Amino acid sequence: MTEQSSAASVPAGRAFTDRPTPITAASVRQQSAGMRHGRYLPFGTVDLPDRTWPSKVITKAPRWLSTDLRDGNQALIDPMSPARKRKMFDLLVAMGYKEIEVGFPSSGATDHAFVRSLIEEGAIPEDVTISVLTQAREELIEKTVESLVGAPRATVHLYNATAPLFRRVVFRNDKEATKAIATDGTRLVMEYADKLLGDDTVFGFQYSPEIFVDTELDFALEVCEAVMDVWQPGEGREIILNLPATIERATPNVQADQFEWMSRNLSRREYVCLSVHPHNDRGTAVASAELAYMAGADRIEGCLFGQGERTGNVDLVTLGMNLFSQGIDPQIDFSDIDEVRRTAEYCNQMEVHPRHPYAGDLVYTSFSGSHQDAIKKGFDALEADAKAAGVPVEEHTWGVPYLPIDPKDVGRTYEAVIRVNSQSGKGGVAYVLKNDHKLDLPRRMQIEFSRIIQAKTDAEGGEVTPADIWAVFEDEYLPTTANPWGRISLSGSRTLTTEDGRDALTAEAVVEGAPVTLTGAGNGPVSAFADALARIGVDVRVLDYAEHALSEGGDAQAAAYVECAVDGKVLWGVGIDGNTVLASLKAMISAVNRAQRG
Repeated sequence: MTEQSSAASVPAGRAFTDRPTPITAASVRQQSAGMRHGRYLPFGTVDLPDRTWPSKVITKAPRWLSTDLRDGNQALIDPMSPARKRKMFDLLVAMGYKEIEVGFPSSGATDHAFVRSLIEEGAIPEDVTISVLTQAREELIEKTVESLVGAPRATVHLYNATAPLFRRVVFRNDKEATKAIATDGTRLVMEYADKLLGDDTVFGFQYSPEIFVDTELDFALEVCEAVMDVWQPGEGREIILNLPATIERATPNVQADQFEWMSRNLSRREYVCLSVHPHNDRGTAVASAELAYMAGADRIEGCLFGQGERTGNVDLVTLGMNLFSQGIDPQIDFSDIDEVRRTAEYCNQMEVHPRHPYAGDLVYTSFSGSHQDAIKKGFDALEADAKAAGVPVEEHTWGVPYLPIDPKDVGRTYEAVIRVNSQSGKGGVAYVLKNDHKLDLPRRMQIEFSRIIQAKTDAEGGEVTPADIWAVFEDEYLPTTANPWGRISLSGSRTLTTEDGRDALTAEAVVEGAPVTLTGAGNGPVSAFADALARIGVDVRVLDYAEHALSEGGDAQAAAYVECAVDGKVLWGVGIDGNTVLASLKAMISAVNRAQRG
């Protein structure tokens, strides 16, 4: 017997240690006064002594299905609005997901209308299959299939609960009645698809024996075989059999055994897409998905960042990036992971944890001095190795202590992350400003502004809308006609290059209500303007600067962001103008006014 099969035969829940823990009077008292663990039964094991999955190696990506718009959305305190749903769908398509569960159209008008909007607005690419969920009731199946009329590629996902606890307590069905629900539902899906969908729709079918992990394996197989007898999978007629860990209750190795057993025993296996749908109740959904894939699963269903009921669905970002970190193409684009995170935060109205794998604000940051020293030496060595090999650093094999991947490969830099990661990311706030107003704030400015928004939410409670965020931003950085705060305002400027190569600047301003002409000199307009402000008693030093266009064309506006030390106080200013120089000078004025505003 192999070591793996020996371990598998031990009852679940048994602890393994190098040596037994001595039993003492104190330990007995501690157990008797502790939690009532005796109420819970250990999860069973699978008799599979010749299991093969432990020696398998993942070499390619599985098929992916995102259920962010269905399973993820139904778990939100505030379900997505149609606009946020569309934003999420567009993100998933842009990232490369080819199978997307878009809703539960028979559950209500909102989901039905959203599915119809995707079809009627032509939002679904030809190579993307949308999926919709339904229970096995005729009126719900009819409404579900009807919602798909005109879709290029669509799948109906039918489910019913098969686990003994649900059969006994929730539905009070025996095995035959449970199986009949599945087969009758399958027939109805086929009938309504033939009746309502035209030849232009490539139609597919998925069946889930819900709470599969708690269902007797032989009964789960019996139900799936009965469903296949109705659907008749064959060449060019796939069936998706999804085996969900609706409630994660077993260690990942047990679920892997369940999948290998099912994969071995299913008939017509070559026409079956075996799908795994893990939840994270035990905190091991990623491991369960990976081991199930090794054990025979073809497809993985989950959500970005693990959104979902209770502790969530399996995290598609972590799964995909785990493949990437092993040199395997995940077939999904995570190259701008901050944008993915911000969009998900905006759509879900929930923040991604700073320690979340690959995407959290703190995951590439080391606070320990020894860690930082090792990372610095690693970067130095990588640069030297790449130079010796005659290739760019970004093409050389990665190897830096404490960093499993190059942060640049997901749109980060190690230095930039350090600059923000002593604070919560507040990616949703930054996303609103970029998405609604085209303002791409520098990372340190994101920290500063997120503190301002946080102070507002702490003081007032409740949620801050995008309109609220913009109003606070304008009031903080951009004086308006309706709110013309600030000691200094700027109307125009001109610069000349002197004989010694320096810039001489003249600016028309209003200082404390009086027109003033400011003059200064420096090695550029910004430096010259700092000199001009010094001459009226304002000590300002520029620490960082960034700018970008807000639009294209001859009348394009530019946004400038300037980090300044004003009389010893460090803060940011923002300027917007059609002239990039004037935008940067306005940004300096914004910082100066903020410092003096208190």
